[in-house]
Amino acid sequence: MDPAVLREDMVDSLEHEAKGFVESDRVGIAMRTVPREAFVDEERSAYEDRDLEHQGSRVLSPSSVARLLEALSAEEDDDVLVVGAGVGYTAAVLAEIVGEPNVHAIDIDRRLVLTARSNLAEAGYGGVLVDRRDGADGLPEYASYDRVLLEAAAVRPPRALLDQLADDGRLVMPSGNRQQTLVAVDRDGKVRDRFGPVRFEPLLVSGEETSAIERNRTVREDRERAERANERRKGWEHDWIDWDGV
Repeated sequence: MDPAVLREDMVDSLEHEAKGFVESDRVGIAMRTVPREAFVDEERSAYEDRDLEHQGSRVLSPSSVARLLEALSAEEDDDVLVVGAGVGYTAAVLAEIVGEPNVHAIDIDRRLVLTARSNLAEAGYGGVLVDRRDGADGLPEYASYDRVLLEAAAVRPPRALLDQLADDGRLVMPSGNRQQTLVAVDRDGKVRDRFGPVRFEPLLVSGEETSAIERNRTVREDRERAERANERRKGWEHDWIDWDGV
């Protein structure tokens, strides 16, 4: 089927009152324009409303992207920083809204940075800047930003990202640990709006990216605990017990 038709159907579904994830014309028009198939491996999967996986990283579903963008409320000519470039799709949709030169994206994973650059160029958004950075540090060289979108969960907004906001700027992020809420905060870190529960992966620091030995501390510690438990087997699990002689 024609990808343009699939795109129209996708956005129609997101706009329908049963979902209501796309509320504004700017987000709807942008999502109808960006060829999502350029950012995922299978064309038909691109327009299904579900998360996908690429290089060990989560590719957000269309509805999740719509929720983030509606909360961000970016407008034409806003300077935007996307923390967590991933495969580049969110940055492409923002480029349609604010203009390519105004979108900056960073990711801690070098492989994803290269993937995002390639995907954006293929989709016609080669003017979006994508750099390899620790998300908590932001991209101070191009600050200040009218909007910052953090596509990873944190208990509180990183101080560097708040410092890089314009005075009347807006930062959108999943706030929390196990229980997360999508929020918008101002430059002082004060929550201005809440947009309901979400579930995102935690913000990673250097050494925890998918291309590193371990993705994050939780994964590493869980593995180590499992290995120790296996070494402490008891009772019938030990082959050296002579049950016939008991």
